[in-house]
Amino acid sequence: MIGGKRTRGRGRSRRIALKSEDEIARMRRAGQIVALVLDRLAAAARPGTTTGELDRLAEGVIRSFGAAPTFYGLYGYPANICASLNEEVVHGIPGDRALREGDIISFDVGATFDGMIADAAVTVAVGEVSRDAGRLMRVTRESLEHGIAQARPGRRVADISAAIQKHAESHGYSVVRKLVGHGVGNAMHEAPHVPNFVEGDAEGSPELVAGMTLAIEPMINQGSWQVAQDDDGWTYRTRDGSLSAHFEHTIAITEEGCEVLTVRAAGRGGGERAAARVEAGGQL
Repeated sequence: MIGGKRTRGRGRSRRIALKSEDEIARMRRAGQIVALVLDRLAAAARPGTTTGELDRLAEGVIRSFGAAPTFYGLYGYPANICASLNEEVVHGIPGDRALREGDIISFDVGATFDGMIADAAVTVAVGEVSRDAGRLMRVTRESLEHGIAQARPGRRVADISAAIQKHAESHGYSVVRKLVGHGVGNAMHEAPHVPNFVEGDAEGSPELVAGMTLAIEPMINQGSWQVAQDDDGWTYRTRDGSLSAHFEHTIAITEEGCEVLTVRAAGRGGGERAAARVEAGGQL
C-alpha cells in the first residue's frame, strides 16, 4: 500500500480504469507471486530473524519469477517490502531490527509482472503471542473478508467500507482513517479510494462494475484510530502505542462477483506447491 495516504488525494480525481481480461490475467500472475512471498515471509518470521533478512528473502522470491518489487523506489521508498512491528500500522522500513517472541508483524508486498501490479498484506505472529494480539489479527482478517463479500457489481465502494468498519468496531476496535485502500493494476495507486470506514454520502460512492481492480486493506487498531508518522517519513504507528494489524487482498470485480487475485497457499498445500504453480502459470 506504499504511499496510500488519503491526505495526498491520489486517485480521487482520476477516472477509474477498467481492466481487460489480459490485464487481469497478468495481475493474477503478479498476485500469485505476492501470495507466495507472503507465505515465505510468514514461515520465516521467527525470533532472531531481522526485518532486513526478510526483505532480502522477499526480493529474491519476487525476482526469481521475473517480476519486480513494486515498492522499491516508489515515491522514494528504500526497501522491497514493508515490515511493521506491533504498534506500527504500515510502511515500516526493514533493517537490522530482530524479531522477538510475542511480536506481531505486518508484511505488505507488491509485485509487478509484465507491467501489471498486485498488492497484498498479512499480519503474522512471531512464536506465541498474547490472546489479545491473536484476537486483533483474527478480527482484522475477518474484516477484510466481510469487505470482500460486498465486492460485486451493483454495490458501491461504501458497501465495502461499511462492512469492514461494522465488523471491526463491533469487536471494540478502531479503524485507521489516515490511510485507505485504492485501485491498483497499471499503477500502484489508481482511483478509487477504498476507505475502511464510511465517509460522506454513501450514495455518492463509486459503483462497482466488472473490470475494476481494487486493493482492499483494513488497518485496525486495538486502541484509538489515530496514528502518527515517524521522522523517517514513512512509518506510521498508533498514537497511543496500542497494537495494530493489517490485512490486504487485490481483487477484480467480475460479472458474477469478484475474484481474489492474491489468495495465499498457506493451509492449501504450502509454499512449494504454490511455487510450482506460479512457475507453471497456474492459479493458486
